[in-house]
Amino acid sequence: MDWFDFSLKLPVTDPTWIFLLVLLIILFAPILLNKLRIPHIIGMILAGLVIGEHGFNILVRDSSFELFGKVGLYYIMFLAGLEMNMGDFKQNRGKALVLGLLAFIVPIGIGMVTNMALLKYGVVTSILLASMYASHTLVAYPIVIRYGVSRHRSVSIAVGGTAVTDTLTLLVLAVVGGLFKGESDGLFWIWLVVKVIFLGVLIVYSFPRIGRWFFRRYDDNVMQFIFVLAMVFLGAGLMEFVGMEGILGAFLAGLVLNRLIPHVSPLMNHLEFVGNALFIPYFLIGVGMLIDLHVIFGRGDALKVAAVMIAVALTGKWIACWLTQKIYGMGGVERELMYGLSNAQAAATLAAVLVGYNIILPGGERLLNDDVLNGTVLLILVTCIVSSFITERAARKIAMDEAHLEENRSAEGERILIPVANPDTIEDLMNLSLVIRDPKQKDNLLALNVINDDGSSEVAELRGKRHLEMAAMITASADVPLRQITRYDMNIASGIIHTAKEYEVTDVIIGLHRRINIVDSFFGMLTENLLKGLHREVMVTKLLMPINTIRRVIVAVPPKAEYEAGFQKWLEHFCRLGGTLGCRLHFFANEETTAHLQALVKKKYGQTLTDFSRLDDWGDLLLLTGQVNYDHLLVIISARRGSISYDSSFEKLPGQISKYFANNSLIVLYPDQLGEPQDAVSFSNPRGNNESQHYEKVGKWFYKWFGKN
Repeated sequence: MDWFDFSLKLPVTDPTWIFLLVLLIILFAPILLNKLRIPHIIGMILAGLVIGEHGFNILVRDSSFELFGKVGLYYIMFLAGLEMNMGDFKQNRGKALVLGLLAFIVPIGIGMVTNMALLKYGVVTSILLASMYASHTLVAYPIVIRYGVSRHRSVSIAVGGTAVTDTLTLLVLAVVGGLFKGESDGLFWIWLVVKVIFLGVLIVYSFPRIGRWFFRRYDDNVMQFIFVLAMVFLGAGLMEFVGMEGILGAFLAGLVLNRLIPHVSPLMNHLEFVGNALFIPYFLIGVGMLIDLHVIFGRGDALKVAAVMIAVALTGKWIACWLTQKIYGMGGVERELMYGLSNAQAAATLAAVLVGYNIILPGGERLLNDDVLNGTVLLILVTCIVSSFITERAARKIAMDEAHLEENRSAEGERILIPVANPDTIEDLMNLSLVIRDPKQKDNLLALNVINDDGSSEVAELRGKRHLEMAAMITASADVPLRQITRYDMNIASGIIHTAKEYEVTDVIIGLHRRINIVDSFFGMLTENLLKGLHREVMVTKLLMPINTIRRVIVAVPPKAEYEAGFQKWLEHFCRLGGTLGCRLHFFANEETTAHLQALVKKKYGQTLTDFSRLDDWGDLLLLTGQVNYDHLLVIISARRGSISYDSSFEKLPGQISKYFANNSLIVLYPDQLGEPQDAVSFSNPRGNNESQHYEKVGKWFYKWFGKN
C-alpha cells in the first residue's frame, strides 16, 4: 500500500503547485533582487526565464499565464494612466505637448530608418518597433520626489510629455494591431480613424461621469475597487470589440479616472496593492517564459538588434530633450532632468513587443521575432539604469541650487521630540535636548512614550508614565517646561513618526540601539524605520558620560553637507551646545565644506570656540581616532540614502564606529531632507527604490571615463 502517491514530473501541470510556485517567486524574488541590485521588473522576467521551457522547464506557459498575463498588462497600462499628474500637464501644457511630440516623432523617425536599413525589417515591423523607442515610463519619478524637486518646471514638462508620447505610441500600436485584425481595403483606414475617435470620445466623456455618479452613491471600498476594475476592462473590451488593442482602452481609462482616484486615497492603495502583489508579477513572469537565452547568445542577430534598439532609444530621446531646451531657452540641467525622466522604457514597450510577437504573418513568421523580444529585455534593463542615474545626478544639482535659495528662509518654530523608553538613557537624552534647544522659544520640548497597541498590560502604561515623570523632573530642574505625550501605536517607530507629524516636530533625539544578537543591525530596526519614514533631523545618541563633562566636540562633516536643507540647523545646535558647555568645536571636512562652515560660524556664531581641519578621505574614519579622547564627543554628520550628501562610504559607518569608537561618546546626525521619504516596493516602479546608489556609482564611473577621454 502506497502511503504517499507522489511522483515528480516536469513541467509541473497541477494548478495547485503552479500557483504555489508563482506565489513563492513573487514572495522571495524581491528579497533576492534587492541584494543583487537588479530592477524588479527585470528580476521577475529573469525568474520567468529560469522556470520556463527555455530554462529549467519547471512550468509551462499555460492558460493561467495567458489570463493573468493579459490582466497584468491591462493593469500596468491602467496604473500608468492613473499615476499621470494631470495638474502638472495643464500647468505646462504647451511645453509638455512640444516635448511629447518631439519625443514621439524623433525616435520613431530615426527608428524607422535604422530598422529598415540596418535590421532589414519590413515597413510595418519597422513602424511597430520604432514606436517602442518612442514610448517611455516614469521609472525615475520617485527620485525627484525624494529630492523635493517634483514641482520643478522640467519635471512637470517631462510628466506631461509622457502622457502625450504614450498616447501616440499606443495609437500606433492599436493601428498596427487593427491592421491584422480586419480587411485592409480602401475604407479600412477611414473606418479605423472613425472608430478610434468615437471610442476615445465615448470613454473620455462617459467614464468620468459614470465614475462620479458611482462614487457619490457608494462608499464601500470593495464595491469601489470592483467598479474601477470593471471600467478598466470595459474600456479594454470596447477597444478589442472594434478590432483595436485593449491596452489603449485601459490606458485611457486610467487617464480619465485620474481625478476621481486621489493618489493618497485608500482606493488607490487597494488598486496598487492587488496589481503589485499578483497581476503585474504574474504578467512579468509570463513574459520571461517567452525569453530564450539560446537565441540571444546563439547567434549575433539578437545582440545586434538589442544594440540598435538601445542606441536609437537613447539617442532619440536626447535629441527630443535638446530641441525642447533650445526652443524654450531652458538650462542644461533642465534638459538633463527631462532626458533622465523620459528615457526609461518599460510598460508601453512591453505591451508593444507582446502585441507584435503574438501577430502571426501569412508566411507563418511573427511580426516581431524572438530577436526583438529578447532585445527588449536588454533595452528595458539599460534604459532603466541610465534613466535612474541621470535623473539622480540632475535632481541633485537642482536640489543643491535650491538649497542656496533656501538659506534665507524664515526660521520655523523649533519642537524637539525625545522618545523615552530606556530609563538608563533618559537623563542623557533630556540633558542633550536642554543644551541644544533654543532658549528663546517656550514649550519646544516634547517627551514621548509609545505603547504597542497589542493588548499590553497596565504595567507597560505605568512604566511609561514613570519614564515621562523622570524626564519632566530633569527639565523642571532647569526651569524648562516639558510636554508629556503617551501614544498607543502598532510599533515604536510608527508611534514616533505619527507623533512627529501631528505635533510638527523639527528634531528627534533617540538613544543608540544596543545589539541583541549577531544578526541584529548596528542602528536597529527602530532607527532604520524612523529614517525611512521621517524627513526631519534625527540624532542617534550614545553618551558614556554626563553631557556637561564633555571637554571637546569633534564634528566630522561629509562633502556637500552644506547643500542639505538642515545644514544651518545642525550647525546652530552644536554651536549652541559648545557655547553652553564652554567647550571647543573641532570641525573636520573637505576644503569646500570647510569654507561654508567658517563663513557661517563667523557670520552667526562668532562667540563659539572653533577649530577647522581637513578631512578629504571620508571613507576611513580611522584618521579621527587620534583626535577623539575619552572625554570628547564625536559627532558624525551622516545622510539618508539618496540625499545630496549621501556617499556609499556611509554603508561602512556602523563597522567603523563599532571598531574605532566603541569607547567614545557619540552622536550620528541625519539632517533635514528636502523631499519626502520614498520606500515603497512596487512592481509598477520597475526600478525599485533601493538601487539608486548602485546606479549612481555606475554613473560616476561613466562621467569620469568620458571626462578623461
